[in-house]
Amino acid sequence: MPEIIYNVTVNVDRDIHTQWLQWMETKHLPEMMALGLFMDYTMLRLISQLGEEDEQSITYAVQYRLSGVEQFLQYTEQHAPTMQAKGRELFGDKVLAFRTLLEIMHTNRK
Repeated sequence: MPEIIYNVTVNVDRDIHTQWLQWMETKHLPEMMALGLFMDYTMLRLISQLGEEDEQSITYAVQYRLSGVEQFLQYTEQHAPTMQAKGRELFGDKVLAFRTLLEIMHTNRK
């Protein structure tokens, strides 16, 4: 069964960036991992082309690795609405997220 990546790309307004990052590191990511559905995660910060930065926002991608589609379906059916609502309640439209599901085709991870 192929591993799956649940990728959440997040655009965060600079004026709440520090608060959002602290919430991610201390609350949201630990809560996501405590669900027992994800194998691990990687959080990345987008580096703008040619070193140009958006003056209004910062973009991140959080990639949660799952052992299969079944775990993703369980997350979306049982947990996603609640987990996503927590962020909306705290940050409103200052944080915009775009979600994709990816299948890992090849990796040399050890």
